[in-house]
Amino acid sequence: MENLANKLVKKLIQKKLKISFVESCTGGLLSSRITSVSGSSKVFNLGLITYSNKVKIDILKVPKKIITKYGAVSKECCLSMVKNLSKISRANIYVSITGIAGPKGGTKFKPVGLVYIGVKKGNKIIVKKNQFKSQNRISIQKSSVLASLKIVNEII
Repeated sequence: MENLANKLVKKLIQKKLKISFVESCTGGLLSSRITSVSGSSKVFNLGLITYSNKVKIDILKVPKKIITKYGAVSKECCLSMVKNLSKISRANIYVSITGIAGPKGGTKFKPVGLVYIGVKKGNKIIVKKNQFKSQNRISIQKSSVLASLKIVNEII
């Protein structure tokens, strides 16, 4: 994971791109991975942790109806998170993460390990649904960060 973070920071520096994150289930782990890399201050713009639904609605301006209809762990919420992050942060690449890290909180339809990752670069937006098999909270968080790093490395 460290190598991917290093690789990403180097790529971002070379291409003179800035990146911002909004995280929920990872609790700032993605931001931490990037800021642990020397030189990241040249490319890292903003990291928000919008853990509660109230903060997603009040600060990030995710429409309440999206959370009511689809839930905070949904493609729709993840998409709204990444779009709205791009409105409040000046960067070139935006990443949103929302999911269920467990070990509790999962349901039949939204099991523990379900994580949505949104990435926006220019007008292109990708929202990827992941189902991480581990029931271990930290491994789901780490897998989510790793998947995010891979997606961003691929699109830049």
